[in-house]
Amino acid sequence: MTATAPAQSKITYTSANVDWDAFHRQFDDALARVRAQIGREYPLYIGGEAVTSPAKPIVDTSPIDTRMVLGTFATATTLHVDRAVAVARAAQGAWSRRDWQGRVAILRRAATLIRDRKFELAAIMSLEVGKSRLESMGDAEESADLIDYYCQQMEDADGFVRQMAKVTPVERNTDVLRPYGVFACIAPFNFPLALSTGMSAAALVAGNAVVYKPAEDAPWTGMCLYQVYQDAGLPAGIFNYVSGHGSETGEAMWRHPQIDGVVFTGSKAVGMRIHQGLSTRWIKPCLLELGGKNAAIVMDSADLETAAEGVTRSAFGLQNQKCSATSRVYVHQHVMQPFMSKLIEKTSALKMGDPTQRDVFFGPVINPEAVGKFERAVAEARREGEVLLGGGRLSGEPFNRGHFVEPTIARLPLGSALFAEELFVPFLAVGEVAGLDQAIAETNRTDYGLTAGIFSKREAEIARFFDEVEAGVCYVNKRTGATTGAWPGAQPFTGWKGSGSSGKGGCGPYYVAQFMREQSRTVIET
Repeated sequence: MTATAPAQSKITYTSANVDWDAFHRQFDDALARVRAQIGREYPLYIGGEAVTSPAKPIVDTSPIDTRMVLGTFATATTLHVDRAVAVARAAQGAWSRRDWQGRVAILRRAATLIRDRKFELAAIMSLEVGKSRLESMGDAEESADLIDYYCQQMEDADGFVRQMAKVTPVERNTDVLRPYGVFACIAPFNFPLALSTGMSAAALVAGNAVVYKPAEDAPWTGMCLYQVYQDAGLPAGIFNYVSGHGSETGEAMWRHPQIDGVVFTGSKAVGMRIHQGLSTRWIKPCLLELGGKNAAIVMDSADLETAAEGVTRSAFGLQNQKCSATSRVYVHQHVMQPFMSKLIEKTSALKMGDPTQRDVFFGPVINPEAVGKFERAVAEARREGEVLLGGGRLSGEPFNRGHFVEPTIARLPLGSALFAEELFVPFLAVGEVAGLDQAIAETNRTDYGLTAGIFSKREAEIARFFDEVEAGVCYVNKRTGATTGAWPGAQPFTGWKGSGSSGKGGCGPYYVAQFMREQSRTVIET
């Protein structure tokens, strides 16, 4: 399988080799253009047509400054979902019959358009989600690479058509992977372009049609993806944009009897409900990525400077609002004190503020609910252990107008529920362990199994970590991010246990095939 490797001039989540002055000039220009567009009204798009809704619209505000209304977005009702599914089903047959090379060509054009528009897309994500410039550009770059990587999978597999062996001389046997039909694609807020693009592009290149709902906290980014697909030449009805709330629009999508499959990224609770309720008449594909409670292990042989840097970046990049973020650390008792000193020093040095501005690393959390969850976690940490850094709201300019909380580190007893609950806020739980046995046991003690990392110089410990840790994405001595930074074609993003459903993840070589089903064709030649 041919991988899409990041180019040297490309910004990823953990690496970049660019002219930063030029980058920031371009970002500033794009930000000015984007700010000139705020406050507009946006409809749904079904079958290529703008569709209004009588329901109360989504008012999309920035978590940086909640007075800033980015746009007003139509809310899809169940009737809109019915219409979108019917339109998608009517259009899908012709799309699936189009030769796979034609589908690939359209999607590669979409990747090119994303690269052409990446500064504007990054600026929108920075305003809408609170991503730093580095994080938002990584999101845009990954989106284009995901499309290209999934197109490459189709090309490498020759459209997933394979000649098979003959049982008799007169037969011709062919194995074909064919699309299921119509997929519901339900996306999260934290990687609003990359995850929306990756899920939808894999479904589309395989020959499916898509009914797409962006996160209610990121409808503008989702609208930009719709515009990319439209401008790339995707036929009407193949990708339908239905913004709305998960409790109504999302629920109606995955429960719809004419939906053939679901691809979803979000919470374990919602994902489990979808998985348990989707298949009634027969089993339907249900591709889920459900978050994590990701651990980093710091052993007594570790380079503590590297470990502290890696943990800081993974714990507080995007304010810990990543499925892959480091949210707990298990530190060998012999190095607890020096490691904690370095971790606190590095976290204290993070530049906090408006993430659309140059060199800001740490911005706001997404909404008031996230602030409330943060405050509850801090209160619990104070009862059970010790808050070593942070624990409060950030105040003063520019923090008073947005959802800003402090990056927080707490030392806790290993039995604390804060080591098990996915919080999705900048709260890092740290526990002391006697050795690798205890560290791995504690790492595996949660329902989740997405990412994990270890810092050690001992080959035997590293080998044991790979063999025994229950996680799909594993890192060793990663200074740029202890548990984060997966990229298409480099690190397949696969959740084990409560973090996923299929055992084969996005960014990996088996992803596209999951959007198709197998058909064996035998022809007797007379």
